Amino acid sequence: MREALGGLTVRGRAFLAAGVTAIVCAIALGQPALSRIGVLVLALPLVSAAFLARSRYRLALVRTVSPQLVSAGQSASVALSLTNEGRTPSGVLLLEDQLPYVLGARPRFVLEGIGHGWHREVTYQIRSDVRGRFEIGPVTVRVKDPFGLVELGRAFRTTVPLTVTPRTVALASIPLGGVWTGSGDNRPRAFAVGSAEDVTVREYRRGDDLRRVHWRSSAHAGELMVRREEQPWESRATVFLDNRLLAHRGQGIASSLEAAVSAAASVAVHLTQRGFTVRLVTAAGEASSRDWHTRADRGVAPLLETLAVTTTVPQPRLDTDWIGENGADGLLVAVLGHLEPRDLPVVRRMQARSGSSVAIALDVDAWVGPDTGERAAAQLLGRQGWRAAGLGPSDRLDNVWAELGRGRTQARPGPEAAPTSASTSSSTVTEDH
Repeated sequence: MREALGGLTVRGRAFLAAGVTAIVCAIALGQPALSRIGVLVLALPLVSAAFLARSRYRLALVRTVSPQLVSAGQSASVALSLTNEGRTPSGVLLLEDQLPYVLGARPRFVLEGIGHGWHREVTYQIRSDVRGRFEIGPVTVRVKDPFGLVELGRAFRTTVPLTVTPRTVALASIPLGGVWTGSGDNRPRAFAVGSAEDVTVREYRRGDDLRRVHWRSSAHAGELMVRREEQPWESRATVFLDNRLLAHRGQGIASSLEAAVSAAASVAVHLTQRGFTVRLVTAAGEASSRDWHTRADRGVAPLLETLAVTTTVPQPRLDTDWIGENGADGLLVAVLGHLEPRDLPVVRRMQARSGSSVAIALDVDAWVGPDTGERAAAQLLGRQGWRAAGLGPSDRLDNVWAELGRGRTQARPGPEAAPTSASTSSSTVTEDH
């Protein structure tokens, strides 16, 4: 009852004040009829408070967000399923879902006719032009009596995440270099020619055909070794994003960082669709190159989720721990911002250690000043051996990507295409969502 009295609305407090005033005036003026009116006005909010205090409502909420991964500018649907499991009615229900301001105004609903076993579903749309990971909820519930004199508040604790990925642009297929590297047992390769030393072997596993045992290698290793008749190959690509604070200009969604993140996401989606196994590396580096083989089954969604929450880092230098030391490491597509002279050795090393190097160089100064159309950063990378094109705030990414395709492909030693084989096979990857 104390909680219910504390939930009196402005209308309820006005009724209390009016009732007390009427009773005092009735006593002072000797008007018993006025006192009866005062008692009625005074009793109404008290009875309403007692009614809500004795109500035993148990509300159950199920929130569904579909889909939970959207691109910036796309809409998602939120469904709220509310059930009253209490034994007595609870009056009018005011429902409000908590949202970050970038997702729009907080939705509010007024629900009536609440009783035992009552069930209602409401839906609303949310949309964000800003990438990121947002929490939807919790839901706050306010219960009012039919006269609006008393209001009690409740809140659910659960929230549901929504990930808004960067905007992507469909890119055309252009000639891309790179190397094919070993991955898993996907692509067969014949060993009809060559010496015994050329045969690739692995440890014997239970169930292997004994006719595949390579006795010379077994004698040398001291354990059974079998011929690996299926030599795996996969096409790797690294998308490098320079997200240093000093490399970008502008604020918010109109900054050069947002253009760089969108470009990296578009390139990653395009390369994945072309069959590349893609990893993302930022200025702070990448966790481990040993994760190459697990990325093929996960698709591009985890990479887009990482880009959704990518922000600038204060470090002045580019991390180089991810750069391979054993020769070319597939295709490298770099999205670079402002470069300083101390970055040039790192850029040269990145180009030297990749199978093929492609760069999108942002003219970051154009984001805070007039866009002159000069792409000095792209010219600088071109002198470093990159196939580069510049990107300004007024340029379209698909046109810049097509310009990269019209550029000269740098010749590099080593294989540039998939090794030939006597037979081929296809692999099917099934994803459960």
